[in-house]
Amino acid sequence: MRGLRADELLLLPVRLHGIQLGRAVDLILDLPAARVVGLDVLCGDDAHRFVAFAAVHINADEIAVGSALTLLEESQLEYYRDRGSPLRALRGHAVSRARTPAGLLKDVVVRPDGAIEALLVERDGAVMPLRPEDALTIAA
Repeated sequence: MRGLRADELLLLPVRLHGIQLGRAVDLILDLPAARVVGLDVLCGDDAHRFVAFAAVHINADEIAVGSALTLLEESQLEYYRDRGSPLRALRGHAVSRARTPAGLLKDVVVRPDGAIEALLVERDGAVMPLRPEDALTIAA
């Protein structure tokens, strides 16, 4: 499977053996490592829970989890939000490449293994992909 834009990934339901548990509403990123740490999942009981990206399998029509126990309570979600970077909080912020303004963060492209393939940056109405290894910084 090719890399997915976060916007596409966040449209997929989170399911356990075909049963929908909720939907991902945000990605928690580790920017220095250029990886997705996990997902903020809004569950059917209106509670937000955290699931580590390593514990999910991305399919064409779902984000599959192997056990409901992989969905951690909201207090653990806060732990990861505090130590990571929620994508929702980064969108629209200035991205620089080697200290040169590159544009505003629009989205990220995520590989199935959780690696960030590209940051999608908007500048002058055009969206361009930037590789995370290109000395990128986000002013957040």
